[in-house]
Amino acid sequence: MNGCHLDPQGALGGNPLFALIYNMAAYVLPCWLAFVVAGLVIMLILINAVLLGAAIVSWGERRLLGRFQNRVGPNRWGPFGALQPIADLAKLITKEDIIPYGADRLAFTAVPVIMVASLLVATAVIPFAKDVALVDLNVGVLFILAVSSLTSIAIFTAGWASNNRYALFGAGRAVAVLISYEVPVVLSLLGVVIVAGSMSLGDIVVAQAVPFFLVQPLAFFVFLAGMSAELNRTPFDVAEAESEIIAGYHTEYSGIKFALIQAAEFGGALFVSGLIATLFLAGWAGPVADWLGWLWFLIKTFIGIFLFVWIRSTFPRLRLDQIMTVCWKFLMPLSFINLAVVTLEVYFLRDASGALSTADLWIMTAINIPVAVVSIAFFGWIIRQKVRDSSRTTAAASPVVRGVSTIEVG
Repeated sequence: MNGCHLDPQGALGGNPLFALIYNMAAYVLPCWLAFVVAGLVIMLILINAVLLGAAIVSWGERRLLGRFQNRVGPNRWGPFGALQPIADLAKLITKEDIIPYGADRLAFTAVPVIMVASLLVATAVIPFAKDVALVDLNVGVLFILAVSSLTSIAIFTAGWASNNRYALFGAGRAVAVLISYEVPVVLSLLGVVIVAGSMSLGDIVVAQAVPFFLVQPLAFFVFLAGMSAELNRTPFDVAEAESEIIAGYHTEYSGIKFALIQAAEFGGALFVSGLIATLFLAGWAGPVADWLGWLWFLIKTFIGIFLFVWIRSTFPRLRLDQIMTVCWKFLMPLSFINLAVVTLEVYFLRDASGALSTADLWIMTAINIPVAVVSIAFFGWIIRQKVRDSSRTTAAASPVVRGVSTIEVG
C-alpha cells in the first residue's frame, strides 16, 4: 500500500468490492492506475454477469414456454438443453455480418453497442445485497429512467439507418409504445419514491418493512404492464407486425450485431425483473439477509422473470390501437389514482420527521388493495365496452360484413 485511500463518501468509495480491488491493486500500482484497474475489473464483472444472465434467461424462457404450450423446448445441447445459448452464440458469431446497401454504416453499427451499454450502465445501480451495488446513487430511480430512455433512440436509429421501410415502420411503432408507456411507468415510480422518501434504490429496499407490491398494488400492476410494453414483449410486441412477416426494427441485423440486440432484449428482462425485486419485493430483505441477501434477491428476480414468461404465454398479441388504448385509457387513470391516494395517505400518516412506521404501511395496504381491485375492474369494464362499441361500428360500416350478414339472414 503506497498511501492510497478512497473517499468513503464517494460513489465508488462506499462500494466494498471496488474498495477491495482498489486496495489490492494499490500495493503494486500507483494510486491513479489502481483506480483505473479497479474500475475495469468492476466493468468486466458487470458485463459478464449481465451477458451470462441474459443467456440463462433465454434458455429458461424457452423451457418455460415449452411447458406452458405443451411442447419440449430446447433439449439437444447439454442436459435439458442448458448449452443451447452457447450453441446460438457460436452460430451467430460465425454468421456473415451484413450491412445493407445504402445504410448509414456508423449509425447502423452503433445501435447494438448503445442498447447493450445502456443496459449495463442502468444495471450498475441495482443493489444485489445489503451495501452491495456497483454504484450507490442517491438519485438511482431518476438515473435508471434517464439511461433507459436511450433505448428509444437506439431503436429508432436501427430502423432509420437500415434503409428498409418495413424496419422503419417497426421502429416507429416500437418508439410510439416506448414513449407512451414511459408516462404511467414514471407515475407509478413516483408513488414508490413518495412512500420511501428517497430515490436511492438502497433506501427504497430499507423502507419496505412491508413489501411495496402490497402497499401499492396499483403501482406494481402499472409498472409490470408498462415494462412489458417497453421490453417489446407479448402482448405488446407490435414491432413485429404479423402483416409484414419481418422482425421489426432489427430486420437487417445479422451475426454478432443481432446477437448483441438479442442479449440486450433478454438482459432487459433480467434487469427489469431485478428492478421489480428491488422496488416492490423488498430486494435483498429476508431471513439472514446479512449473509443470504444475494440469494433472496435472485429468487425475487426469477419470480419477476416467471411473471413475464407467464404473461407472454397467456395473452394474444394486441393491435397498435389497442396497445395505445390500454396505455392512455387504462394504465394512465390507474397511475393517477395510485399517486393521488398514496399522496393523501403519506400526508396524513407520516410523523413529524416525515417517516412512515410499519403500522402506517399496513394501514396503506388495507386501503390500497381494495382501491386497486375496484379501479382495475372499473376501468377494465370501460375499456371492454369501448372495444365492443368500436367493433360494432366497424362491422356496421364494412360493406363486406353487411353483405355476409345479409346472405346469412336471407
